[in-house]
Amino acid sequence: MGATPARETTAGSPTVRPGRLRRRLTIAFVLVAGISAGGLAGGSYLLLHQARYDASLHAAAADARYRLVLAGQFLPLTEQRRTELLTSFEGSDRHVVLIAENTWPSDPAYAPHLTERLRSTVAAGQLGYQRSSGPTRLLVVGGRIPGSTAELYVITDENDLAAGLEQLRNALAAGWVLVVLLAATVGHTLARRTLEPVGRASRAARAITEGLLATRLPVAGRDEFSGWAASFNEMAEALEAKITALHHAQERERRFTADVAHELRTPVTALVGAASLLRDHLDQLPTDARRAGELLVIDVVRLRHLVEDLMEISRLDAGREAVHMTDVDAPDLVRRIVAARGWPDRVTVDGDALRLRTDPRRLERVLGNLIANAVQHGGGEVRVRTARAGDRVQIDVDDRGPGIPAEHLPRLFDRFHKVDPARSGGGSGLGLAIALENARLLGGRLTVHSTPGTGTRFRLDLPDIAPAGVPSAERTGPGRASAGLPPNVGGSELTGGTG
Repeated sequence: MGATPARETTAGSPTVRPGRLRRRLTIAFVLVAGISAGGLAGGSYLLLHQARYDASLHAAAADARYRLVLAGQFLPLTEQRRTELLTSFEGSDRHVVLIAENTWPSDPAYAPHLTERLRSTVAAGQLGYQRSSGPTRLLVVGGRIPGSTAELYVITDENDLAAGLEQLRNALAAGWVLVVLLAATVGHTLARRTLEPVGRASRAARAITEGLLATRLPVAGRDEFSGWAASFNEMAEALEAKITALHHAQERERRFTADVAHELRTPVTALVGAASLLRDHLDQLPTDARRAGELLVIDVVRLRHLVEDLMEISRLDAGREAVHMTDVDAPDLVRRIVAARGWPDRVTVDGDALRLRTDPRRLERVLGNLIANAVQHGGGEVRVRTARAGDRVQIDVDDRGPGIPAEHLPRLFDRFHKVDPARSGGGSGLGLAIALENARLLGGRLTVHSTPGTGTRFRLDLPDIAPAGVPSAERTGPGRASAGLPPNVGGSELTGGTG
């Protein structure tokens, strides 16, 4: 069989996650504020860091030049003169190390490790410096004493400078965190207030979808959201007016159909009685009048079935049909339908022996119409299978007929729709529509799959328990008996929309 989807296929609604746009706006606000504040704080720290260290280097270099000039006055550097020179430097916040020709530094215990690059720069007669980045941060600026080969190094302790910059860095980081938190709070508040009209519009649209057509949005101010709310209200008013008009028109059509069927019931009943009497005396009619009598009897029977179907479809539209739930043996019910309508030689019943809780009269109505449709239009052997699929019960009606063209499948369950209008038969064109409405009452789905030239499969998918909203005993409402119809309307002559 083909896999053409049936008209009853439904699609699930997309999952809506409330607050996603609000979160996105808040995150965007935080990112902009965080990146801006972080860039500003980081750039300021780097500039200040460089400026402070440059200032420290310039001060240390100026002090080193002064000391080198001062040291030149103590030449030649004898032992006594070196002592006097170093004594003159005492009391300063910088430490001085003197390295004379091939002698140890004046203070070996305090002198830092001097790099080869610094020693080479000083040996070339230039002023050089180096910084150590360890637990103790030292700035060493050195040069050669004018007029001698002795080297003088001025050592500056930069621990206080590093500690001050670290405190500044911590303060800027704390400020950045506060800015981010403040931005998150402000962004969340602004996003919530900005999107509040969107939330109201969403709730209003959902309310209209649920049938609350009087729902309107408040219009306050002259901003874009107010204009949107006014347009939404205009749309809702127009929609309410159109739906109300359509509802009234539908009610008029339903009343007209029910009134016509009701008014036709009495004369049709009289016609059926007269046709029955005529059928009993057909043999007494002349040969030329006998054929006309036979056609009259057939058309009266068709008219009776059409009136009965119209009465039932009008009650289904009005929601007046009762549903009586009980335990049903599905295969046994199918066999009884086949036997009662004289189809044992044309319909094969197989499948699992299973029971389900449903309305047996409505299930018989659905299956009787499907099987009658397959027998009359399917051709060949008709097979009915029952099976359980999880918590569902599936009943398939298969035939090996010519199949249904794909362009007719979307309208197959429409009322009075026929695949080939030129074909005549006992069908009213309402059989499949009635089967569909009864399947819905039972909480089931009716689908069709057909391949031209191969055959057609109708599948009735039912829950094995009472559908939601239907009590286990029955759903109250005017029944068939109250409408004055026979209890077993829908015999072998009734077909569906393929007729």
